[in-house]
Amino acid sequence: MKKLNANTEKKILIFTFTIVPIALLILFSYYPLVKMFEYSLTDWNGYSPNQKFVGLDNYKTVLTNPRYFSVFKTSLYYFIATFFQLGIALLFATILTFKVKFANFWKGILFFPYLLNGVAIGFIFLYFYKGGGTLDTLLTAIGLEDQIQLWLGNRSINNISLAFTSVWRYTGFNFLIFLGAIQSINPEVYEAAEIDGANNWHKFKYIIIPSIKNIVFLNIILGVSGSLSVFDIPYIMTGGSNGTTTFVIQTIETAFQYNRVGLASAMAVILLIIVLTVTAIQKWLIREKE
Repeated sequence: MKKLNANTEKKILIFTFTIVPIALLILFSYYPLVKMFEYSLTDWNGYSPNQKFVGLDNYKTVLTNPRYFSVFKTSLYYFIATFFQLGIALLFATILTFKVKFANFWKGILFFPYLLNGVAIGFIFLYFYKGGGTLDTLLTAIGLEDQIQLWLGNRSINNISLAFTSVWRYTGFNFLIFLGAIQSINPEVYEAAEIDGANNWHKFKYIIIPSIKNIVFLNIILGVSGSLSVFDIPYIMTGGSNGTTTFVIQTIETAFQYNRVGLASAMAVILLIIVLTVTAIQKWLIREKE
């Protein structure tokens, strides 16, 4: 048998290790996406063998009926919370980059919430916000019992309560990304800045921020995309009731509660287009700043 040359063996090895992940990507990502778009052009209930073709009617319904698009206002709470989340994560990442007592302990404390399952976090904060629960007990202990409210029942604050839960959950992820980026900066740069008389604020403003700006924008993209597709926290804690419904929750209800899979598929495609558009705009802004 003729022995293969090194170049051919390398190509076969690359092909062998590449074909499996590509096949899985096509099977579990691109094929379902194509089928979802196909369903969005039909009036299908999800179980009937007949799929009535309706063209773009489902898209017209979603885009013209305020009932479907008005729920995006709920995403504004999570959008605003994203910047608090990023600010807290960047602050602690900067502090813990330098010499701090028990640094590894604090890093673990900050990252731990991200390791928890979304369902578990939902139930934790259900008890945290419930009447007579943890939050009410803390407020009573410090003499602020007159500030106790229905944290998940009052329409004026329930989405703020849910957004705070999201901040608690995802701050650790952003913290870890920022920490890795900051620690990759050459320590000699800090030493040179200290020789020139720079204080900690100057180091943060003129060294850290310019060095990790791409990571900052990446986290903003992830945060904004996440705020548009929030699902598990409001679904578990309130079921989307009392003004906490998000676009994703409404899509799920449309598909499985009202058996309108075609319309729900159109909603999912629209959400995908919105997320891709927001991501493209943010990437364009990054290039403009460079």
